[in-house]
This record gives sequence, C-alpha cells and structure tokens, in this order.
Amino acid sequence: MNQPLAYIHPGAKISKNVVVEPFTTIHNNVIIGDGTWIGSNVTIMEGARIGKNCNIFPGAVISAPPQDLKYDGEDTTVVIGDNTTIRECATIHKGTSDRMKTVIGDNCLIMAYCHVAHDCIVGNNCIFSNNSTLAGHVTIGDNVILAGLVAVHQFVSIGRHAFVTGGSLVRKDVPPFVKAAREPLSYVGINSVGLRRRDFESDKIREIQNIYRILYQKNYNNTQAVQIIEAEMEATPERDEILQFIRDSQRGIMKGYFSTN
Repeated sequence: MNQPLAYIHPGAKISKNVVVEPFTTIHNNVIIGDGTWIGSNVTIMEGARIGKNCNIFPGAVISAPPQDLKYDGEDTTVVIGDNTTIRECATIHKGTSDRMKTVIGDNCLIMAYCHVAHDCIVGNNCIFSNNSTLAGHVTIGDNVILAGLVAVHQFVSIGRHAFVTGGSLVRKDVPPFVKAAREPLSYVGINSVGLRRRDFESDKIREIQNIYRILYQKNYNNTQAVQIIEAEMEATPERDEILQFIRDSQRGIMKGYFSTN
C-alpha cells in the first residue's frame, strides 16, 4: 500500500491488502475495505465508504460534492459495496440533505465514463455500460442492466431485473422484470433472457409475462389493470412486487409500445 507517489490523508482508514497506484489522491474521512485496488490518477474525496475487493480504475472520481446548487456542504457520503468495479473516468457524487448518501451495492460494474449523481440508490449486481448517466435521486433495484448512453431523469425508479437498451432516455419509472426500448421509452417485453440467467423457472417467467400482458397489451388503464391483476392472478412475491411498484410510482410508469406505421 505504501506508494510514495500517491497522496493518502492521515485521516483516511485503509484496510489490509489495499493497493494504491501512483498519482492517486485519497482525502480525509475515507474508508476503504480489505483487498481493494485503486488505480493511478483516481481521486477519492471526503465521505467515501468503499467495500472489500473493489477495483477502481484510472481517472475515476468518487465522493465529489454534488452538482446541486442547493448543496451547502452537508456531511454526506458515498457508500460502495463489496466486489464492485468502477471503470475509467466514472464519477460518483456524494449525497445531499435529501438522502444524505449515494449508494452503489455489491458486485456492480460501472463502466467507463458513467456518472452517478447525488442521492442515487443502486442495488446489487447492476451493470451500467459506458457513458450511462443517472441524474439525482434515482433509485435502481438489483440486477438492473443499463446499456450504453442511457440517460435517467431525476427521481426515476427502475425495478429489479430490468434491462434498458442503449441510447434510451428514461423519463418515467421502469417496472421490474421488463425490457425497455424505443423513443419514447416503452415496454417491449419481459427480460426473459436475464431472468433465465438468474435461474427463474419457466412457470415464473410465464406468470410475469401474463401480468404484463394485462398491464400493457389489453388496452386497460393502469388502475383497471392493477385491479384485474390483483383479482385474477394468484398472489406471489413477483406479482405483489410489480403491483407495489406501480402503486408507489411518483413519476408514473412507462407506456407500452404502439407502432404508428
């Protein structure tokens, strides 16, 4: 760890077997877990809490003050879980007085030039491809994949196991287990490939598909669809998760896709 060409503030708490490469700067009030590798030219600012066995590649900036004019120097943090990789030049900003922290879970991959803004909460096992950008206050569930150049509007929520295709503008909430594509962003099916990879049984995948057929393909409004799903579909954790997501949505969920051709 003793890298003479790096600067590590005496107040930083660095655990065992951490490697810090040359020309990296680690500020005060930073905690880094065992086995983490910090590449060269990384800047880790006050309030960073980085877990075990993470990899942070050159040029990344972690826990910079938020780009929010309301931020007034509050003592906030960035929390990054274990086994997470942050690639080149990614930026992750600390929270504001709203949530007081920005969180990225365990086993995530944040690719080059991604940006995670203040007060975002990102679950476990997520993958953000190059140049994906989250505005402030975004909430993303576990096992979500954002393809390259996705831009997510502030206060949007994306449910577990969702997949958003490259170049998408995410202005509305994306429910769990779905694929989202096109402009404006629309439902284009369930994320069946991702669900199979995560060991969902065929019966469970069909159940999820049937729920979304009612919601998106039967010409009901959301209130009608929720009532029918609740009345006609057996109560399961997945059904209840979808219904709760719709009820909790503040921005409204994305629409189904209808071709104009």
